[in-house]
Amino acid sequence: MRLVSLCPSLTELVFDLGRGADLVGVTDWCVHPKEGVARVEKVGGTKNPKVARIVELRPDLVLMNDEENRRADADALIAAGVEILSSLPRDCAGTAAMVRSIGAALDRAREAEAIALDIEARSARVRAAAQERVPVRFAYLIWRKPWMAASADTFASSLLEQAGGVNVFATSSVRYPEITPDELARAAPERVFLCTEPFPFEAKHAEELALLTGLPRERFVIADGEYLSWHGSRTPAGIDYAASLVG
Repeated sequence: MRLVSLCPSLTELVFDLGRGADLVGVTDWCVHPKEGVARVEKVGGTKNPKVARIVELRPDLVLMNDEENRRADADALIAAGVEILSSLPRDCAGTAAMVRSIGAALDRAREAEAIALDIEARSARVRAAAQERVPVRFAYLIWRKPWMAASADTFASSLLEQAGGVNVFATSSVRYPEITPDELARAAPERVFLCTEPFPFEAKHAEELALLTGLPRERFVIADGEYLSWHGSRTPAGIDYAASLVG
């Protein structure tokens, strides 16, 4: 089987399902596993893949993500006769279903089932533990200039919510609303998670926001974006990581 993956988390999943050797194309942003992806041809970014080159590679299947990738690129591949499998899980249940679906498509159902069961078991454990704790109000920021947060309709928020978090921007009609420091201050979250991707937040940005909002510096936490936003074989560890942030 010849595979192309246009989403970093799905590339990692392909390797963990034992089909890494079948990859003939990945994006410039596919970085895990390091040694594995180093041997695979890069076919552009998630938002600007080299569609013509992907077609030339004659893949049996292209794995895509509805958020990371553009609909126009998916349509172009389909028009060229390329089969795609695209997904967008918004929570752990959706991620387990996605893993099973990809496992079936790659003839790795047994390996996929092990990952999916791990996701479901950890999710249930974390949810049960959260019932015994006082909820923690949080904001999860993904971008600077403009400042942008995650609403409840996002994978990262769902991980933090199931661990006992309450998203102060949960009800936004936009998945990633723009916010101002004043709005963040008025929302008064007990913790502000600054994600390391897509914007690479650092300690200096936490200090900046603390000054702009007047919120205590200790409320600002740099959060690993890969564990909180990569859905797939990284999700089991992401579930526990989210719980450690909220707990």
